[in-house]
Amino acid sequence: MMAGILQTPILRPSSLGNGVFRRPDLYFPASPIRFSGHSLLKTSISISPIPRASGSRSDQVDGYGNQDSRDWNRAKVVNWTQPLLDFTITNFLPLALVTAIILGLANPSLGCLAHSYGLSKFSTFGIFLISGLTLRGGEIGAAVEAWPAGMFGLGSILFFSPFLSTLILKLQLVPQEFVTGLAVFCCMPTTLSSGVALTQLVGGNSALALAMTVVSNLLGILIVPFSLSKFIAGGVGVSIPTKQLFGSLVTTLLVPLIVGKVFRNSVRSVAKYLDQNRQLFSMISAIFLSLVPWIQVSRSRPLLLMVKPAVFLVAIAMGTLLHLILLALNTIAVWSLSAVSGSPKAVFAKKENARALIIVASQKTLPVMVAVVEQLGGALGESGLLVLPCVAAHINQIIIDSFLVNFWSRKDQLSNPAKVA
Repeated sequence: MMAGILQTPILRPSSLGNGVFRRPDLYFPASPIRFSGHSLLKTSISISPIPRASGSRSDQVDGYGNQDSRDWNRAKVVNWTQPLLDFTITNFLPLALVTAIILGLANPSLGCLAHSYGLSKFSTFGIFLISGLTLRGGEIGAAVEAWPAGMFGLGSILFFSPFLSTLILKLQLVPQEFVTGLAVFCCMPTTLSSGVALTQLVGGNSALALAMTVVSNLLGILIVPFSLSKFIAGGVGVSIPTKQLFGSLVTTLLVPLIVGKVFRNSVRSVAKYLDQNRQLFSMISAIFLSLVPWIQVSRSRPLLLMVKPAVFLVAIAMGTLLHLILLALNTIAVWSLSAVSGSPKAVFAKKENARALIIVASQKTLPVMVAVVEQLGGALGESGLLVLPCVAAHINQIIIDSFLVNFWSRKDQLSNPAKVA
């Protein structure tokens, strides 16, 4: 015999709306419906009247709820794209670099065309122009105050890191030019643009980074021949195009930096706009920076295809290890000097100075290295093979440091949640 319990609908008045009583809603309370001892799913059914159209046309909803459906789909799209957009903005620099490398390998003709028009020099000019535009007066004072850190950075770049070339030359690899090229790379000054751009992105002392970049490259014109002769060439004299390098450094580093700084100080509205959109200009600087590895990979693609993958991977690992060693040594040195000072306000203890020093002092420049190798005329081996591992090392150091910058930025956000909000 079938026994069941049915709940009858309960009529309850609806709440007032705009001073007019609405029709009552039919409400079925959430209770089980039993048949022969079995329980079905609990149900709660509310039958509401169809809302009347009122107001503007955009507020009208048909009986099938098409407007709600469109709003729901729009919300789903926003929920899906917002995390992707946030990830892209947060990791913009490494994503730009990886994209540039993929484009250079996939279609080298565009990168070679860009090189023929001197786009790499334009990108360096653009980076230092942005550096001058965003350089505040207080930052210049901070660079002057941090002169001990700058002196240590110059010593690490020009005098300490070349000693690592003697260790690299003891390695055996075929072709041997890979080892020799990385040893030459150790004797180079710091990068012309990436160190400054990365320091700006992490909120470091960008003026200090600029000072170390400009001075190390200018002094490098005089010191690099001595380093190569002592550690690489075994007493063989090496000539470097001093006038050409000096003119190129002045044109691509000092001139845009001064122009940007003068323009910022001349027009107050420009300075205000730049300060309000520093993230935008940091992203533009990152795009300029990514043009360099794009062009280098495009130009080196034929040589990349000729080398055995296993050998090239070993060369890449050597260049990566070299940069990690420089990062570790400079970090330990900065921490040690900070501990010796004993004051949190000391030069080496300030976070801005330490980050600028660690980044800039651990990087090596590729354009100067290429210019030096071209002047050697094959004295140390095939020029293309000498440069090839250094191209990979140059790109890897930027990628590694970009992830380091992201790590520091996330650390700052976690320690300053109120400032982020």
